[in-house]
Amino acid sequence: MRRTFLKGALATLVASTAMTFGGVALAEDAAAFYKGNVIKWIVPYKPGGGYDEYSRAVAPYMEKYTGARVDIVNMPGAGGMKGANEIFNSPADGLTIGVINGSAMVTNQLSEIEGASYKVADYSYLGRMVADLRVLVTGMNTGFEKFEDLQNSTKPVVIGATGLGGSTYVDAVVTGPALGVDQKVIHGFDNSGDVRQAMLRGDVAGMWGSLGSAIQGVEDGDHRIVVQSDMERSPLLPDVPSIFEFVKSAPNAAEIMPIMEAWDGLNAVGRPVAGPPGIPEDRLAFLQDCFEKSMQDADFIAMMTNAGRELSYASGKQMKKIASSATNISPEVKKVMVAAIRGEI
Repeated sequence: MRRTFLKGALATLVASTAMTFGGVALAEDAAAFYKGNVIKWIVPYKPGGGYDEYSRAVAPYMEKYTGARVDIVNMPGAGGMKGANEIFNSPADGLTIGVINGSAMVTNQLSEIEGASYKVADYSYLGRMVADLRVLVTGMNTGFEKFEDLQNSTKPVVIGATGLGGSTYVDAVVTGPALGVDQKVIHGFDNSGDVRQAMLRGDVAGMWGSLGSAIQGVEDGDHRIVVQSDMERSPLLPDVPSIFEFVKSAPNAAEIMPIMEAWDGLNAVGRPVAGPPGIPEDRLAFLQDCFEKSMQDADFIAMMTNAGRELSYASGKQMKKIASSATNISPEVKKVMVAAIRGEI
């Protein structure tokens, strides 16, 4: 069921822009450069995790379209920051790329965490493999069947979260106050599974999390999804309202929209593939084209669907805009986001 459910998450892939005559010549030069060369692909976590599995899955297709050999190099450390720094500070020759934990790197940059020597908007983006669609689920026995039920509750709604300042916590403390939910956020659960167990016991009414982590509980009949994070409803969840439907109709819409847009940008960065700033334009365009072809390769899509792995491709140009919107925010909005990230709300 999980695989069937996730199959609809494969986003429509954007066709590449046609090149000019001069651009075609440059692309041919780039293809010649990569043919028989070696691309180092950095994974900022240990082997075996999701970032590693996505990278190893797409690598053969990048080899197919670039003509180069792709060597996966795992570089764990500092919650993904070591690898992200390595990618950002590598020579800009187009031979070092990698996958980054976009949302975590954005939060590190916004909160000015020590050791973050990168600027998220300045990476050379090939594109995005998958984004983190966030959903709010409630327990089936809580009586909260719709998001409006949380807004209209006459007593505080208990929302569970994992670590202070983690993604499930940030989701809750940013969205709840903005949309008038009288809530009490209980954090410190070891993992999302523990929060879900608390929901089954009735100790917690709901929790935020990724769609992927929520699916099993929904399919088991334990939880329901009451709202989703994207600006528009995902094709996977056409009957679940977007939280921005409530933002647009809120009496304080003008005040909260910039905060909610920053939160959405944080989630939309997802897991992009990128290289350091300054990769020559022809090589970057070639890599972007090869990455797009890899992501829309029918065999690759079938393999990932069968493995129950979501895909939500975004082009390199789209990722540049997403990364910029997530980090180039006003001081007022940054203050709110940093307070959430630091667990000060």
